[in-house]
Amino acid sequence: MLSEIAARLGRHGLILRGGFHPDKDEVGLDGCGTLLLVGNAGPAMWQAFAPHAGEGPDPLDRWTEHVVEPVAEAFGGKALYPFDRPHRPFQRWAGRAEGLGPSPLGILIHPEYGLWHAYRAALLFAERLDLPPRPAPDMPCESCTEKPCLTTCPAGAVSEAAYDVAACAAAHIMRREADCLAVGCHARNACPVGAAYRYQPAETAFHMRAFARFLPRAATA
Repeated sequence: MLSEIAARLGRHGLILRGGFHPDKDEVGLDGCGTLLLVGNAGPAMWQAFAPHAGEGPDPLDRWTEHVVEPVAEAFGGKALYPFDRPHRPFQRWAGRAEGLGPSPLGILIHPEYGLWHAYRAALLFAERLDLPPRPAPDMPCESCTEKPCLTTCPAGAVSEAAYDVAACAAAHIMRREADCLAVGCHARNACPVGAAYRYQPAETAFHMRAFARFLPRAATA
């Protein structure tokens, strides 16, 4: 069943990102025997989505629903999304599914994909499906000696302590001389892990525009 789900998702450039068996009566997952995470890494999803990138508000959210819902229905599951309200704990789910940990940017870092990956949906099934063993946790940041992500942000918004949203949003990214919206986050680009999966310019621009719309709200939250 997992291979069939993966094949259906693969038509849209999406991949299965592991899964886990929720605890009995886990809050928000009542009656769920298996949770599978759906996401992306590499260029395949962007290639599938790009023709729809200009279609109204929140095009990626709406495209994700459009392609994931039929997969959930075909296999008798239910789909949840990071943009649902109330928000679901996708990052915690990712830690249980793949054993990932946070980077100084607050983004989960993957030992192969680096910072160039995302979670787009979760598929919930009542039955307890057989899952492959979860990979042992591998935190690349712990073995990174140079840590270029901490020194390349023009606004100094990234440190080992935290990502300073206000420094990025209010003090830098929207200034005329800043090039972050065009080339992407300098700190993220500097990470040596997963460079082969780095977003292409059009995808970078799409995500950075969405990020810029979010930043003023985050800076004043």
